[in-house]
Amino acid sequence: MHPSVAAPPDLTSAFQGARALVTGGLGMIGAELSRRLLQLGANVTIVDALVPQSSANLHNIASIRERVQLEFVDVRRTDALRALLAGHDYLFNLAGQSSHMASMADPLADLDVNCRAQLTLLESCRQVIPRAAIVFASTRQVYGRPAYLPVDERHPLRPTDVNGVNKMAGEAFHMLYSDAFGLTATALRLTNTYGPGMRIKDARQNFVGIWLRQAIEGLPIEVWDGTQKRDFTYVDDAAEALLLAAICPQARGHALNIGGDRVISLRELAELVVAINGGGEFVVRPFPEERRRIDIGDYYADDVQFRRLTGWRPRMTLEQGVDRSLAYFREHLRHYV
Repeated sequence: MHPSVAAPPDLTSAFQGARALVTGGLGMIGAELSRRLLQLGANVTIVDALVPQSSANLHNIASIRERVQLEFVDVRRTDALRALLAGHDYLFNLAGQSSHMASMADPLADLDVNCRAQLTLLESCRQVIPRAAIVFASTRQVYGRPAYLPVDERHPLRPTDVNGVNKMAGEAFHMLYSDAFGLTATALRLTNTYGPGMRIKDARQNFVGIWLRQAIEGLPIEVWDGTQKRDFTYVDDAAEALLLAAICPQARGHALNIGGDRVISLRELAELVVAINGGGEFVVRPFPEERRRIDIGDYYADDVQFRRLTGWRPRMTLEQGVDRSLAYFREHLRHYV
């Protein structure tokens, strides 16, 4: 192993017997993270409001439902959430509104969830669990349209939509509470995360979900433009990154990028989905005007800093991840459409 890259720490020793709370735990990432925490010997509390417009889905935790404490609480309900925090060693803060178009249509609702609720949650943490490790799920959207590629953490933050601005503020609150009040807080700027359990009803979460559904149902995949380049993180790899961020002292007080195993154009991705699906087709269409105004163009991350600090790397290739995702949704489609 290269000497500048840390050896991955022992997750079992860190989480065995610990109490972990996962907000947004019924979503794709939250559910996978909860499964991993249970495997590592942690006691897990899942908090989710099960909002219909979100990626939350009870089927995501069907295999672990009897082993977790599940609380249906909105992160905006300060008193209720505050009462649940007591005694927890880790807080994985994944709850949020993720639709960019929805944030433009109803910016104040996005402000409440992604900004104000994050501040009130941190204030509760400061008072109730000041020694807990907190990991915030941030987003590549804080960068906006890249000035250079790959995008590293020194890149200017200039979001193109309301969602990005509010997530940027939520992230900044976590960093402030780390610096000013001594909380152990880390933010991970996630790129396109995909996998079993993601929202496939529509493109509200991200476009990969609807592509998988269209391929399975024999419908043409609709590709906008197709030339744009992206990186993608499989959900298992994202969950691993969150776990490592929680126990890495050097990551404390930092916002760090998470990327994927390689860069690919959206047209190439559509071709890959069709090939792995064993059939299908895609059509390339112009970008819808209402989305073009907030689109960021090409994006892929430089996540060298996080890899060096934690030893993390993506273990799932894009081919393997797409194959596993298609297989999962073929079997469980009725729970997600």
